[in-house]
Amino acid sequence: MNQNIFQINAFTTTPFSGNPAAVCILDTPKDTSWMQRMAQEMNQPVTAFVSPRKNNKYELYWFTPTTELNLCGHGTLGSAHILWEQKHVNPDECIQFHTKSGLLPVKQVNEGIQLDFPANPVQKTEVPAELEQAIQVPFRNVVKNMLGYIVEVETEEVVKKLEPNLDLLSLIPVTGIIVTSLSSSPDFDFISRYFAPRIGINEDPVTGSAHCGLGPYWSEKLQKKRLIGYQASYRGGKVNVELVENRVLLTGQALTIFQGKLILPSC
Repeated sequence: MNQNIFQINAFTTTPFSGNPAAVCILDTPKDTSWMQRMAQEMNQPVTAFVSPRKNNKYELYWFTPTTELNLCGHGTLGSAHILWEQKHVNPDECIQFHTKSGLLPVKQVNEGIQLDFPANPVQKTEVPAELEQAIQVPFRNVVKNMLGYIVEVETEEVVKKLEPNLDLLSLIPVTGIIVTSLSSSPDFDFISRYFAPRIGINEDPVTGSAHCGLGPYWSEKLQKKRLIGYQASYRGGKVNVELVENRVLLTGQALTIFQGKLILPSC
């Protein structure tokens, strides 16, 4: 095998910020065990695997070093970025990814790359004792969706200074925990951080799929259909969010950090 592989930073225009992902454009599909082993080898928050169908349609899979994901924003953004940058697809053409979360259209707009994702609305829930023990700051509100818990806290400073007990968080049977608040900056509507130790990611730098829940949550609170979120991780990243019926349009930018080749025996 002599296959190109790329590393990108998503939801940023600045090197060494945003969320890193490896993107592998495959000539033919690979089986799940091969992709999981490759993701472990790459050791990035996500490795995305893209294989072509026809007419700008592609199969897309996402793997952390430990598990396959059903939905991944930055891996999708990075995959589209590479397909356009490497001229697999013309820049004015839409890409359609076939995924475990259905068909995901992606296109270029003025603000960057726009992902058309399913909304992941929230509902009221009981608060697990482990969640309170792990976070140990006052909660304003706690809701839940298919991804996990969204915990609203009092201020942006609380979000930024938070040091949760990751061992306790890993005991909670959900994919991840989002901690969020209103932003104190006029540049953003809300900020967040995302913790997913149960799937091998202690803190994800910028999480597109988390904004599928954050968008509906803050849209209802702020009575706005268009919002700007900032994920306040150690790397940081900006996500433009727009609610359209049962879909969430996530827009961000990406840049390529390096390109290499996989040199492996045929398998």
